[in-house]
Amino acid sequence: MHVKNLFQDFVAYVKEQQLFVEAVAVADEKRVLMEHHFVPDHARNIYSHTKSYMVTAVGMALAEGRLTLEDRLTDYFPEYVPEDPDPRLLQITLRDLLTMSSGFGHAYLMGDDRRRGVGFPDYMEYMMHLPMEQTPGTAFEYSTADSILAGRMVEKAVGENLAAYLYPRLFQKLGQGWPQWESDPMGHPIGGGGMYMRLTDMMKLGQLYLADGKWQGERLLDSKWVLEATRKQIETPQTENGDIWRCGYGYQFWCSPYPKAYRADGAFGQVTTVLPEKGLAIAVQCPEWGDFDKVKLALHEVFFSQL
Repeated sequence: MHVKNLFQDFVAYVKEQQLFVEAVAVADEKRVLMEHHFVPDHARNIYSHTKSYMVTAVGMALAEGRLTLEDRLTDYFPEYVPEDPDPRLLQITLRDLLTMSSGFGHAYLMGDDRRRGVGFPDYMEYMMHLPMEQTPGTAFEYSTADSILAGRMVEKAVGENLAAYLYPRLFQKLGQGWPQWESDPMGHPIGGGGMYMRLTDMMKLGQLYLADGKWQGERLLDSKWVLEATRKQIETPQTENGDIWRCGYGYQFWCSPYPKAYRADGAFGQVTTVLPEKGLAIAVQCPEWGDFDKVKLALHEVFFSQL
């Protein structure tokens, strides 16, 4: 009842403050407990929430013995290595990519860049010839390119398109169907964004991790992977405004400032927060034109901190 009251308080607050929220839902590991849609329910771009789906493919491939976190990017794609490469390029591991610490030092291949055609036609070629600025594994720099490269490593390791690999292992199991998912100019699904899902489909990934990797009694993910992917693997520099939600990063999951909490987080507010100690996954979707900082503050003050 306490959760229901807080949910209703949040819905009322969104309406009162005219916050830009499309939908909000609460679930435990088995079912959706409550949901509210401020606009008609629809599949929408979940942006970087996609990264947490991509890294789930990493966890599955690890369990199958197809790859390791210490595998090196250039060993998978030697044909792209430039002549006389920066030694740091040769050091980049899958783990570095998953923790946004590749060493490239900038945010590359973000959505706006991709729309402008940056990196066309071959994102691997483009990234391999960019200058290195840091030693891999030493500094966090959020970049969709790191996720794209990680997704390409999974494809190379399993010998399949990323979506095709995930379909029987995840999307079909979760009842999500074949995903609408942006691909790069060469047909590879974007490991860092561009997936479209309805709210309660999007949050199923959070329910899976909340259930320690099981779905309807069937184990889809190793429990050790769930723990490792969602715990802090690297520090995240604080922003000037002191963002309370910026408190560390796992493997393509953000840490959240609540006990053992973490989230899959997409641009403009496509977020599934998992609160293990409360046994809950809470998801929101928001439009591109809103002020998500206000929504984030409302989620914190009206909802999460009151649980």
